[in-house]
Amino acid sequence: MQTEAGTGVLSISVPQLPGRRVRMDGSHEITLEDPSGGRDGVSSEPKETSQDRQTAGEMAVLPERDPLAAAKEKKGAPEGAGADPLLGVLWSPSGMEIPDTLPSTWAARQDTTALRTSLGEDTAGTRLLEGAGPPGPHPALPEPKGTISNPRSGCREQETQERSGEDDGCNGSASLLWAATPGMLFQEDKQTKLHPLSLSWVLGYNSSLAVHSLMDGEDLVLLYVSSHTVVIHDVLGNRQSHLQGHTNVISCLCMSEDRRWVATADRGPDALIIVWDSFSGIPVRTIFESHPEDGVSAIAISQDAKYLATISAGTVQRVCVWKWTSPTEKPVCSTELRPEFGHQDYVIFNPQNPCEFVSNSKTQVIFYLWDDAGLQYGAPLLSSQTFNSVVGHFSQSVFHFNNSQALTGTSAGKLVVWDVVSPRTPSKELQAKPHSVKATKLVPMQKDSLTVLKVFESCIVTGDVKGQVKFYDGQLQLLTCYSHSKVGPIRSISFSKTPPDPPSASPACSTSCIPSSQPFIIRNFILSTSDATVLRVATDRTNFEKVMEEAKKAVNAIACHPRQALVAVGSDCGLLKVWDYQQTKHLVSRIFTEAGIQCLSYDPQGYFLAAGFTDGSVYILDAISLQSSCREFKFSRGPITHISFSHDSEYFATADEKYSVTVYKSVLQNGSRCWEHLAGLRSHYKPIRSILFGVQLDSNEPRLLSLGEDRQLVEYDLNSSSKDHLVVLHRDRIEQMAVPLCLAWYPQLSTESFILTANNCYKMKLYNTTTKMCRKTLLGPTYGSALEKIQILPPTNSTDPQKRYLAYITKDKVGLQILPVDGNPHKSSAFTCHPDGVSDLASSYDGCYVFTVGGNDRTLMKWEVNLNALDAAASLGGEDLIPFYNLLDGGREGEFFRELEDYFYYAQLRSHGIDTLETRQVSTHIPLEEIPSVMRAMGFYPSEEKIEEMINEVKFSEYVDTGEQVTKINLGDFIKLYINHRPAFGLSMKKIQQAFHVLGYDNENGDKVIDRGDLLLLLQCRGEHMTEDELVQCLTTLLGRRPAGGGSEPDTYDPSGAAALTEEEIPAEITAAIFATDILGLPIAEPEEKNRKERYESLIYEDSES
Repeated sequence: MQTEAGTGVLSISVPQLPGRRVRMDGSHEITLEDPSGGRDGVSSEPKETSQDRQTAGEMAVLPERDPLAAAKEKKGAPEGAGADPLLGVLWSPSGMEIPDTLPSTWAARQDTTALRTSLGEDTAGTRLLEGAGPPGPHPALPEPKGTISNPRSGCREQETQERSGEDDGCNGSASLLWAATPGMLFQEDKQTKLHPLSLSWVLGYNSSLAVHSLMDGEDLVLLYVSSHTVVIHDVLGNRQSHLQGHTNVISCLCMSEDRRWVATADRGPDALIIVWDSFSGIPVRTIFESHPEDGVSAIAISQDAKYLATISAGTVQRVCVWKWTSPTEKPVCSTELRPEFGHQDYVIFNPQNPCEFVSNSKTQVIFYLWDDAGLQYGAPLLSSQTFNSVVGHFSQSVFHFNNSQALTGTSAGKLVVWDVVSPRTPSKELQAKPHSVKATKLVPMQKDSLTVLKVFESCIVTGDVKGQVKFYDGQLQLLTCYSHSKVGPIRSISFSKTPPDPPSASPACSTSCIPSSQPFIIRNFILSTSDATVLRVATDRTNFEKVMEEAKKAVNAIACHPRQALVAVGSDCGLLKVWDYQQTKHLVSRIFTEAGIQCLSYDPQGYFLAAGFTDGSVYILDAISLQSSCREFKFSRGPITHISFSHDSEYFATADEKYSVTVYKSVLQNGSRCWEHLAGLRSHYKPIRSILFGVQLDSNEPRLLSLGEDRQLVEYDLNSSSKDHLVVLHRDRIEQMAVPLCLAWYPQLSTESFILTANNCYKMKLYNTTTKMCRKTLLGPTYGSALEKIQILPPTNSTDPQKRYLAYITKDKVGLQILPVDGNPHKSSAFTCHPDGVSDLASSYDGCYVFTVGGNDRTLMKWEVNLNALDAAASLGGEDLIPFYNLLDGGREGEFFRELEDYFYYAQLRSHGIDTLETRQVSTHIPLEEIPSVMRAMGFYPSEEKIEEMINEVKFSEYVDTGEQVTKINLGDFIKLYINHRPAFGLSMKKIQQAFHVLGYDNENGDKVIDRGDLLLLLQCRGEHMTEDELVQCLTTLLGRRPAGGGSEPDTYDPSGAAALTEEEIPAEITAAIFATDILGLPIAEPEEKNRKERYESLIYEDSES
């Protein structure tokens, strides 16, 4: 139920059986993941739930009216036009079907006539003449009432015209695309937030990609990429709209000449190409599996906006041409490039001929020509010997605006001029072959490297590493130059759509080379730099106005003020910013030049802000001015990873990458609070995952805990600690095999107090705060990766105080969980936020917002919380045992459940004695001692420690309230216990192979093997030790050598001959495959072929039949 119209990928919780496809509002189809672990031998490795060949962003804007009903109202529509859901869309006023309609990503949503017309075609698919002007509305489809932007001209608006009553009846037939206008995205009447988390604001952007100007003048609207999201930002109006649909970080984008169509592409698994309408935000076309190997590294759109050229990101790059208005999933033509051409990362069409385009890497420029017969390319040779001059690395290429030449900028500050040997002749057939293009000139332009090369109107424009923008005429004569001392290397230049008013005099540019008798009018433009700064240049005043300045390096630190709507963000470049997240306004910033900021934390009163740095230093800053409140501390030998304050601000503690915890204590200096170093201790031998202050149960004294990947939960005695001596109060190993990843104080929802942890096996555990005994093990969210950080949301005014919620992040997602945790998958929801990894998480003081930062993607995302949507989804998932039945193979009516009932009641018979003749008491419970037997019968084989945890969990479940121990368990509670304790995704062959890789050696065939004697010795000496008798008993059973018999009591065995049995049945060298199949008897779905190395991806978690 919790699909996010904008995240692209979805980790969903819906009341359906695992593996079933659920269609959401007729446009989305999602496949649910089975977190059950599976008993049928087909369980899988953790993986994300996937969506069905359509981007989530396509749900962002829905038609105001039902398209079917609207189609019925078309004037002159044939009788019964609404019988088919698509008929109203595909029927054209002229009475003929559109021969080249868009695919299902747009069908039943939009009127394809509008798109075809806006791209220069009539409704029959005939291309309009170039220069004929924008197409007028079809006579049978009157223009809708109101202020409508012409789709061809982009931003020019038509005056409002009164329509007759006859025309008014046709208004509903106009599609959103036809009626879309610039600024439509920022209308106030936005849809109600229907999802638990909705993206509200994005700070930061990908400075390696271009920033485009959509509108200028009275409005300043920019389009840029932040992680996997396209942001359309109204700078003056302080508003944003987000185009979401990609599941990976966007790797490239391009925009049509009229600024209406935006094409984006990404790299990684399930890479997409999406074409968006920038007016309405609608994704009008999604191309799946365009380059399934590694995604897309470069993309361009033709001048007429009908074609896309893409270049894959693989080692062997593939170049494709797409007619994106065509419903086919295949390109018009394609070809592969040789690896020696280098990585082609830039491509652009010839504005005068859509059948011609050029691409370049740092070392090779390639020219392409295509038609229906295929795609040809030529790679002309150019080296320093060609012109006896240094060429440098290529940056960008363009086609000349008034001749057949092409230009390429280089890092040596030169322009390469390319031309064909024979002149091009306009013909349908390709007369000028691409291999006939040669480098004819190497023109020195300047000393500094050229980073940007554009053709705009009748000028050639360059940008360089010194921040200079230069304009040249067609003969490469300098016209004018714009520069500023504080502008960094230029990444992109985007010109305003409308020219400024003609100046009364020449532009006041000191570096201008324009004769005063010939005034040169240049449109205002937007500059983006490689150091994440965006500037607006007013050419009439040569004014450089800074629009945005974001982090230049990874953003890893975030903290929310405990009492105000403030969020602090720190980056590796030393930039610390504080934002008012209600007004989305930057308040104050400070740059630390010595080191990068790794973590941040406000004190509970909100007076101070602590910052930990990559060089091990710690600063205590005033929360408002960001000025240092006391001297810098530097007692850590490695980068600071965590900072936390005690509830009374008497202490704060840090953890660093050298596995040490350092504590600081509050003191008064000159009447003001400050802190001094108390002590430090290397308390872990693996990375520290969390440090946490709490409050003693019997006093108001603070307590401090740290949790490491070494599975140690360490509690410190602050009262007994002294200068340079940090005392450890308790040290508890809380996991046997899993690795704990995060830690939090569980809200007081019952009489007993708990600590909550989450581990890398998708389990959440509750530990008693005093005894550290594991009281509950619960199935956590299973959305592709384990929980990395958790944070309890503050109670909101509108929620029940006893109903609390938890926010969490995984490797690439942010989510919410309803408390108390019980293993119900419908009580959690997750959304992709930073595909390349989430670094940190914070929640607002009122619990209304959650913030995430993405590390290397240099973005912060603000998510609006809607708890009602999460509660509704949980309610739809069912109550009591219904959600847990659905996690069993086959559900409540399946064979697995019936088998479980049989084993459950057989366990009752065993507890009373199988052969007894006494009257039996039928019960719905079994003794706790039978839990391990039933678990193993169902295909789950827990360790002895796990068995003890399960029995203690049930035994002491009512002890705090009643003072009595529970001695039996019913079927419903057993099912919950089974679901929560079994492996979330079963046992994989990959894990067995990893064990053999660590413990084994390479034999003569190159396979990882373990010697038979070593294996038997490991089983008796490592892990949970097995005695010799226990080992013999197990091997006798596994190898099928137990005596057959009709007795129903546990089998007996004869230990004599065990040594001969092992030598006979177990080979001297054991591989992972032999161990799994021949010894354990677990079938593998995809058995390896002989003489090949083991590569098992299928899982072998088996059901009880095996």
